Amino acid sequence: MNSKLIRYALTMCLMVAISATYSMVALAADTKSAGEILITGNDNASTVTVNGEVAKSGRSIFSSSTISTPADAGAIINLGKAGKIELAHDTTFSVSFDDNSINGSLSSGSVTVLNAAHTVGVTTLSGDVKLNVGETASATAVTASKSPTAAGASGGDWGWWALIVGGAVAVIIITAAANGDNSLGGSSTQISPIR
Repeated sequence: MNSKLIRYALTMCLMVAISATYSMVALAADTKSAGEILITGNDNASTVTVNGEVAKSGRSIFSSSTISTPADAGAIINLGKAGKIELAHDTTFSVSFDDNSINGSLSSGSVTVLNAAHTVGVTTLSGDVKLNVGETASATAVTASKSPTAAGASGGDWGWWALIVGGAVAVIIITAAANGDNSLGGSSTQISPIR
């Protein structure tokens, strides 16, 4: 009878220990959002500074970080679901973000929004600017401007490609109709599998 009581007590102690361990792990979970920096430059030795410390590609970026790029390198900051921004050469940008939004203060240089869940709020030396995807803000500019690469990719260039492809399809159809047969490869010999 004592062995049953001891087993019951040990089982209860083990259940309490497991429950306490899992609740501590759940309470210790970090809810702080993090991003990642990718350095773009002419060589692999290019570095930027994050909060005054030298950083290389792959470093984690947390909200309230100040990123400075040198004259020979830029940076792309991937902030997960919140979006992705690009810092040009000679840029200093203090970024604050969470899972849904990106905001920041631009002291020098320029920042471009590559993608974002919502508009990106940027405080420049000239005032506050709201940036949409593909727009760039300069530290001294009053308004945002479309990035040349983003404007070309989303603008009228697709219309020219549609015309070229449509023209090629029309030439193929006209050529097939002029030949008077149903095959595009010309005449062909058909071989029957049954003799």
